[in-house]
Amino acid sequence: MTKPLRIALAGLGTVGGGVIRLLDANRDLIARRAGRPIEIVAVSARDRAKDRGVDITRFAWVDDSTALAQQADVDVVVELVGGSDGPALTLARATLSAGKGFVTANKAMIAHHGLELAHAAEAARAPLKFEAAVAGGIPVIKGLREGAAANEIARVYGILNGTCNFILSKMEAEGRDFADVLAEAQALGFAESDPSFDIDGIDAAHKLSILSSIAFGTQPAFGDVQACGIRAVLAADIAEAAALGYRIRLLGIAESTDAGLFQRVHPHLVPTSHPLAHVTGATNAVVAEGNFVGRLLFQGAGAGDGPTASAVVADLIDIARGEYGPPYAMPAESLAAQDAADTGNRLGRAYVRLTVADKVGVLAEIAAAMRDAGVSIESLMQRGHASDGSVLVAIVTHEGPERAVAQALEKLRGSPSLIGAPLWMHILA
Repeated sequence: MTKPLRIALAGLGTVGGGVIRLLDANRDLIARRAGRPIEIVAVSARDRAKDRGVDITRFAWVDDSTALAQQADVDVVVELVGGSDGPALTLARATLSAGKGFVTANKAMIAHHGLELAHAAEAARAPLKFEAAVAGGIPVIKGLREGAAANEIARVYGILNGTCNFILSKMEAEGRDFADVLAEAQALGFAESDPSFDIDGIDAAHKLSILSSIAFGTQPAFGDVQACGIRAVLAADIAEAAALGYRIRLLGIAESTDAGLFQRVHPHLVPTSHPLAHVTGATNAVVAEGNFVGRLLFQGAGAGDGPTASAVVADLIDIARGEYGPPYAMPAESLAAQDAADTGNRLGRAYVRLTVADKVGVLAEIAAAMRDAGVSIESLMQRGHASDGSVLVAIVTHEGPERAVAQALEKLRGSPSLIGAPLWMHILA
C-alpha cells in the first residue's frame, strides 16, 4: 500500500469520538477500500483533559485548531467544531488556502459559506467534502452528485430533521401534545436544551439549501429558504390529519422553476400512501425526482455518532482514492444565480386550523373570508369544546394559489372571533 492519508481532527465531541472509534474498529477494511491506511496524526478541542471514552494520547495535541492547517504531516483536516462562522470558518479557509483537503459535518457553515469555500477549494485543487452535513449517514449528497449526475432533477424534498420527526411521530402514536413530547425528546437526548434550531426549521433549512444547490446546479441561497417549524402543531391537528388520510411531517422542499428557485421548510400533510408518511422516529428521508431515473428515496439515521462518523470517513476514503471533484457536482463558477420564486402563484391544497370562539356566525365569517379571497373549501370541520369556550375549526381547501389562502387569513386577522394565530399547513402532492 502507498503512504497513509494523514488527518487532523478538530472537535472531539460525539461525532469526533465516533470517527476515532470507527477508524479503530474498521481499520483494515478501510485501508483495503481506500487503497491505503487512514491515520489520525493530530487532534484539537477545547478541553484536553475531558474523558471522551477513546484514547487520544496517541495523537499530537494542538491547542489552536487553526494551526492544524499548517502542519506539514497533515493531508486532510476534519472539522467537527460546528458554527457557521468563528473557529470553524477560520479553519476551513486556512486549510484550503494551504492546499489541504477539508472534510466537515458543519451544515450551517456550508449553507452560509459553501460557495466561497468551493471557489477556494477549486483554486487550490484541494478536496472539500461535506457528506455528513446533510442527513447523517445517508449518502444523499453522493447519490445526487454522482449516482443521479446524468439526470435533470425536478424536485428534491424530505424529512431533514430527526428531532422534529421524533416529536411528530410520537405525538401521532400516543396522542400527546407538542410541549410534552419535546420535554421527553430533550430528556432522551434527541433535542437540545435550546431546541430552537430544530423545531423552528432552521437546521432543516441549512440542509435543504445544500441539497438544492447540488440538485439544481444553483448557487447556495440559504437566505431564500422559507422556514417554519412545528411549535404550533397540536395533537388535534395530527388526529384531524389522520382522519383525512394524512400524517404530519416537517418537510423541506426545493424546486427549480421558471419563476425562480423555490425552497421551503414547513409542516405538511403527507398522504399515507407516500413513503415519507411511514418514516418515524429520529429517521431522515430524502426523495429526489429525476427525469430518467424517476423517484429515488434515501432513508436512514440522520444523526448520531455512528451514522455521522460513517459519512465523514466515507469522504476520507474518497480523498484517499483521489476520487473527488467539484464540491457541488459542477465547477463553482458554473453554479447559476437564481432568484427566489414568488410562492403566491404556487398552486396547491392547504389545511388551515383556526381556534375560534364558540358563538353564532363564526363559521359564516370564516367562509366569507375564504370566499372573498377566492379560496374554494373542500371540507370544513368543527371539533371539540374547550373549557375556555373555544372550538377548533379545520379547513381543507381545493387546489388554488397560495396567495388566496394568505389573503383569506389576512382578512381574518384581528377578528374577535379568533383565539390565537391560525395554523396553515400545505398538503404534499
